[in-house]
Amino acid sequence: MVRESNEVKKEKKVAPFNGIGSITVRSILEGPEELYNKGRVFAHTTVHPGSKIGYHCHINESETYYILSGSGTYNDNGKITEVHPGDVFFCGDGEGHGIEASNEGIEMIALILYHT
Repeated sequence: MVRESNEVKKEKKVAPFNGIGSITVRSILEGPEELYNKGRVFAHTTVHPGSKIGYHCHINESETYYILSGSGTYNDNGKITEVHPGDVFFCGDGEGHGIEASNEGIEMIALILYHT
């Protein structure tokens, strides 16, 4: 399969998980079918400047963020950590997280895998 950049599914989400502002999600692989039913998201995500993905929990799945660029803060089960390019954040099954961008925004790869 080849998916050229103009074919990548792109979706803007406003105030995800009762957050602030908006994010843009570009699907690298689309849905469970392309992830062989092992997960549901593999995406290049932009958390726009000053925006926030609200705190939320993952049940029967995990989510990993790989930070490409930008800065902000990450909420890891209530512990707040600064975000820097190259950081990896993992939210396991039954845990919660959220992320907030500074005025420069955050570019990241997000991967949600099912826990079976």
